[in-house]
Amino acid sequence: MAFGRLAAGAVVAAVLTALFTTPPAHAADGQITGLAGKCVDVVGAGSANGTAVQLYDCNGTGAQQWSNPGDGTLRALGKCLDVVDRGTADGAAVQLWDCSGGANQQWVVTSAHDIVNPAANKCLDVRDNSSANGTRLQIWSCTGAANQKWNAPASGGSSTPSGFVVSEAQFNQMFPNRNSFYTYSGLVQALGAYPAFANTGSDTVKKQEAAAFLANVSHETGGLVYVVEQNTANYPTYCDWSRSYGCPAGQAAYYGRGPLQLSWNFNYKAAGDALGIDLLNNPWLVQNDASVAWKTGLWYWNTQSGPGTMTPHNAMVNQAGFGQTIRSINGSLECDGKNPAQVQSRVDAYQRFASILGVSPGSNLYC
Repeated sequence: MAFGRLAAGAVVAAVLTALFTTPPAHAADGQITGLAGKCVDVVGAGSANGTAVQLYDCNGTGAQQWSNPGDGTLRALGKCLDVVDRGTADGAAVQLWDCSGGANQQWVVTSAHDIVNPAANKCLDVRDNSSANGTRLQIWSCTGAANQKWNAPASGGSSTPSGFVVSEAQFNQMFPNRNSFYTYSGLVQALGAYPAFANTGSDTVKKQEAAAFLANVSHETGGLVYVVEQNTANYPTYCDWSRSYGCPAGQAAYYGRGPLQLSWNFNYKAAGDALGIDLLNNPWLVQNDASVAWKTGLWYWNTQSGPGTMTPHNAMVNQAGFGQTIRSINGSLECDGKNPAQVQSRVDAYQRFASILGVSPGSNLYC
């Protein structure tokens, strides 16, 4: 079983849980309230394509009545909340536009009060943190700040009580011999860090992604049995002293931990920076806190390409296939015929978990 993670790509912005902000007061039905208790508002109540969306005093008009029909859209005046020109960069403005089913009109309303566009992996944001009437709304890298916190109408879509496509009973069926450290509640708590995970696309795609992540996790940890890397002889090898920050927790402190066996000082630094947790100085959090452990696995899955060409999240959402998730996680050691038995182990787990979730595994299972 391969436990080391060899390299990490550039860190993309992580969606942080609201650890230091107070959620806005409960919104009236149909309104989306945010900063200073003000409402998401369509300028001039206009329904023309391209009408700007702003923050404004709540007034109960149709310009502030939003529906969440469960198809991933947020709608007002018969049109959809839309990212201008399908932008994914920080500062891309939002507007009203004819509903087209495009990725720039998909939004995830999270339990942490974020409204996230999964295509950009960015949050609905009040420009310049201003509560003045007329302030334009945009998307921005998710920070957990108050200008990205909203109360929105609940979705009409179906989900488990946790909002995750995998129920606790299914999770227990997948991991009958799991270590008690790897709790379902810890996984559910971690989901807020990456709300696009298993929450993008059709129900089939959501379940396929969840199955793919958990299958790789199962392979890496022997069925969620191992919390830390078992070969202690490897422990001193995961410190890259060429990094300016060195290894402050010690030469042998950065061994594999958690569901995707995070290892190396630079990966602990990158994951910690993305999640707002000091893992460089305290890597033991990954083996002592189930939610932190799951978050590191989700960090790699959603933001790192490793030896592959895409993140595992993108591989599943964009239908590249399960094989590409293997390539991004351990492809340099397993793919292209290097270790077919290990690849088969991952594929077997994926097919089993997809069956538990009642979905087809899709194509391109091997790498």
